[in-house]
Amino acid sequence: MASPLRIDGAHAARMYDYYLGGKDNFPADRAAAARVVDLLPSAPTGSRANRRFLGRAVRFAAGRGISQFLDIGTGLPSSDNTHEVAQAAVPDARVVYVDNDPIVLSHARAKLRSTAEGRIAYLDGDFRDPASILDAPQTKALLDLSQPVALLLVALLHFIPDAEEPADLLARYRDALAPGSVLVLTHGTGELLPPAVAESVTLAYARAGLDIVSRTHAEVAGFFGELDLVQPGVVPVHEWRPDNDEDRGLTAIEVPGYAGVAVKRG
Repeated sequence: MASPLRIDGAHAARMYDYYLGGKDNFPADRAAAARVVDLLPSAPTGSRANRRFLGRAVRFAAGRGISQFLDIGTGLPSSDNTHEVAQAAVPDARVVYVDNDPIVLSHARAKLRSTAEGRIAYLDGDFRDPASILDAPQTKALLDLSQPVALLLVALLHFIPDAEEPADLLARYRDALAPGSVLVLTHGTGELLPPAVAESVTLAYARAGLDIVSRTHAEVAGFFGELDLVQPGVVPVHEWRPDNDEDRGLTAIEVPGYAGVAVKRG
């Protein structure tokens, strides 16, 4: 079930919307995000780079012939949403958006529209309950899990603490994917920041009531399990197959997160 509707406390998706320059956020989100920006002025730059990576990864999956996308922790609608990128390449692509925040779901339903050939659905679900997502009527209606699917976990796993065993949870999703499927993820890290800045950002999120976990390159790479990483492997977000001068001109300290894409072989 979706979390109760609360606007008096900060929410990660609405803070991300603030970083992207969106308007679907509230005073508590803006205050918390502004504190992060004070500590890490490149936070909006990194968020935009993360969004551009999403587009590149979706186009990569579509280029492999994948027409099914499961986007968990989708966040608030912005430009170049998953289905828009996917359906531009594959008009009949089908996308299931998953989030457990009622504001995210209400905005998605109001703003996101599929092509006539394709289909999209919105699912109230939580990454920490794989069965509720994989077995949901919306998932079963749109996605054929016996065929390749692109599973998207973009800027999500750093909000799942070790105590909730994100690697084990992710393994359950990987096991459900058919050969030829693609796993796409990004993950924030303090490894690419000065230690004092990384610690301060983590504390700022904690003071806003949000736990954020910095993981190492090796830990992020481990989330892909037995899947085959595609080149260039797990790298800073802006370094994953950049196709524009903006990403090519960035540095890791401006985009403190790792990205990777991997394929499940037969």
